[in-house]
Amino acid sequence: MNSRVAIVGAGIAGLACADRLRDSGIATVLFDKARGPGGRMSTRRVETAAGTAHIDHGAQFFTVRNPAFRAQVSSWEALGLVARWSEAAPDAWIGTPTMNAPVRHMTAHHDVRFGHHVHGIVKEPGGWRVRFDDRLEGPFGAVVIALPAEQAAAILGLHDFSMASDALSARSQPCWTAMVVLGGRLDIPVSHFSDSGIIAWAARNSAKPGRNEPEAWVVQGSGTWSAAHAEQDAAEVARTLFEALGEHCSGGALPPVLSLTAHFWRFAMAQGIGRGALWNDLIGLGACGDWLLGPRVELAWLSGLDLGNRMISRPGAIGTLIPAA
Repeated sequence: MNSRVAIVGAGIAGLACADRLRDSGIATVLFDKARGPGGRMSTRRVETAAGTAHIDHGAQFFTVRNPAFRAQVSSWEALGLVARWSEAAPDAWIGTPTMNAPVRHMTAHHDVRFGHHVHGIVKEPGGWRVRFDDRLEGPFGAVVIALPAEQAAAILGLHDFSMASDALSARSQPCWTAMVVLGGRLDIPVSHFSDSGIIAWAARNSAKPGRNEPEAWVVQGSGTWSAAHAEQDAAEVARTLFEALGEHCSGGALPPVLSLTAHFWRFAMAQGIGRGALWNDLIGLGACGDWLLGPRVELAWLSGLDLGNRMISRPGAIGTLIPAA
């Protein structure tokens, strides 16, 4: 049997699982529909008349509480990939020079295929195959689904009803995120604030450590408001969130808007079901992600690590080991 493992989803959970498997000599191939690394730690590059802005429009920071994750973050810090952002919280960290820096570093050590939208998986006598629009790819000795719960359920449902049920029980809240670049400093005395009207979180992106760029703000709508406006035009949402941000200005004219866009995170915040990770060693199928533990970068990473540990404890489920490249 081919022991390569297919991992659907190259966010931090899928990559943490891939790291653990690689350390045990198991080869992986990761498929992700995005154009590049980041997942919900993504960074948007915006060109403006005032220069280039790199806006962290997903996770704003991450915390470090678990010893294993602390060791991982320490290694990233030594490489200059992360830095503390104590203004946000005592244990807050960010990627440097952009939020997706740690994920970008992780992808460099794996066979990651971006722009690959997986539509399903197929179990055959020779192993698993991954289904795309126009082809099947494989065989693989095992498959890991590292996607948001709602997307994971659709793939898991044909192969493990219990896993699919767990995924269906882990509902996510959406989040509209506005990104604005300005031609001058916005007259708001703080670098971030939260829970104000329709705004769940707003931050001066350019105030983060290492961000010597034009004035830029990220404004994230509350889950309730975002759900109620899920089908609204992105430009209208961006204007509404920017107007809500403007209400916090101390006074005077607003600086000119150089760029104003919005992104809809349909599966932004999963509360977690306390399962860590899911692994069926009888068929070689697993799942990991923040929806299994909670809505934090650290918990997504721990879920991937947990699944990797479960898989290597039962190597027979993924065939004779083939060394990772």
